[in-house]
Amino acid sequence: MAKKVLTRIPKEEREETPLRRRLRVARHTLLPVLLIVVTTLLVLGATLSLAGYDAGQAGAALWRGAFGSWHAITSATLVRATPLIILALGFAFALRGGALNIGGEGQFYAGAIAAAAVGLHVATWPAGLAIGATWTAAFVAGVVWISVPVLLKLRFGVLEAISTLLLNFVAEALVSWMVQGPLQEPTHIYPQSATIPESAVLPLLPGTRLHAGFALALVLAAVLWFVFSRTRWGFHLRAASYGPRVVEIISRRNVGGMLAVALLVSGGISALAGATEVGGVSRALYQNLSPGYGFTAIAVALLARLRPGAIILSGVFFGGLEAGAAAMQRDAGVPAVVVYVVEAVVIITLLLIEARGWRRREALAGA
Repeated sequence: MAKKVLTRIPKEEREETPLRRRLRVARHTLLPVLLIVVTTLLVLGATLSLAGYDAGQAGAALWRGAFGSWHAITSATLVRATPLIILALGFAFALRGGALNIGGEGQFYAGAIAAAAVGLHVATWPAGLAIGATWTAAFVAGVVWISVPVLLKLRFGVLEAISTLLLNFVAEALVSWMVQGPLQEPTHIYPQSATIPESAVLPLLPGTRLHAGFALALVLAAVLWFVFSRTRWGFHLRAASYGPRVVEIISRRNVGGMLAVALLVSGGISALAGATEVGGVSRALYQNLSPGYGFTAIAVALLARLRPGAIILSGVFFGGLEAGAAAMQRDAGVPAVVVYVVEAVVIITLLLIEARGWRRREALAGA
């Protein structure tokens, strides 16, 4: 059976040298990305021109707001990119294991709630311990939050894409209740929590708004790269994306167990994005804390082809789009919502490019 599966892989790919394989992978990874970036820029320019705006002026404003200065990069783009990178890593981890986690937004809020709740009670702790406690609480909250879709999947066969997506709305309602109930600030006037103490606030790069959450994102990307490319368990996890029969043949592991681990770890990673946003940006729990980071992160991960290192670059690209949108609206009078049009174009282009890869996986899974 294993031989039958392998014969579905083209002969030239099975017999190619490591160097040629790396070049092929790089070509298949970079060319779609370049195509998407060029398509995005062309659509953005055409949309602005058709709407009656000066595309050149708007593009210049977008660049200045995103990458035009050290302050723009560190205090706007990278700050926006941090939660996108972490959430995209969580999404990629699940998808590498054959699970589709659409609930990054809900897990973000679960982590934010846990980080705020713990952060308010560690005022006397050393900074390192306090921050570690908030991150640990957020990770555990994300695991607990996504355990419901995991149980529904294993026990009743409910698609995780549906259950994780629906839990996003539950998480938003839970945040609304928390900031008007158990975690509301002491005066009970504003729908928010109290400000977390300094011990739980993430340190900043001097002279900027860039917080230590970005360093966490880089560390997570490095860890996931090592797991995916240098460990046997990571190989078995990647095999899960080709279907249950491939997992059984190659790794002889329980498919349900692999999927459960992929989802649980994915939920924990995604929840860390909420903790970094509370500890590094808002310093309190608010309603609408996320402007849709969980959904944008899906595009970030797909653009990077689920590769941790590329996710960093993809996250910076999307963070630059969102950071530059405000400057574009301020300097050129272009509505910031045009960025969502650009992101939609990216997602559609990605789906068209990935269709061929998905058909190939289905062929291998049916071997």
